Amino acid sequence: MTEILREIGMIARALDSISNIEFKELELAKGQYLYLVRIYEHPGIIQEELAELLKVDKTTASRALKKLVSAGLITREKTKQNQKNKALFVTEKGARLYDLIKREHDHSEQVALSGLDQAEQEVLARLLVKVRQNVATDWRFVKKGGKRKY
Repeated sequence: MTEILREIGMIARALDSISNIEFKELELAKGQYLYLVRIYEHPGIIQEELAELLKVDKTTASRALKKLVSAGLITREKTKQNQKNKALFVTEKGARLYDLIKREHDHSEQVALSGLDQAEQEVLARLLVKVRQNVATDWRFVKKGGKRKY
């Protein structure tokens, strides 16, 4: 049996490591670029939705968001629907970083997919979406206190 999840994990860790090294000069701490990108792509998202999107717990998200607010890269604004929820927005400074992060992402994707034709890339993308959906279902189950049966 192929070690598919190991391969996916190695790819994810390598790309994350590259990004963290390259974004260090932008004063983005480990993994913070992910939060900035998702907030930019989903203006007004609330912390709980962002944590779900990134598949992290609320405490981890809260810590990262605090640092991004302190760095002046995002803002939190009260929502009209629920005063407890704060909508997240990228500042002008954060938006400038997004462009660089997006270029790095596009380059990494091009490198990762080199040698695959368009049809192979489409199949890979479709299969990875299925895998992510399967894992997301388990993730939500476990996060809500469920115990998986092995």
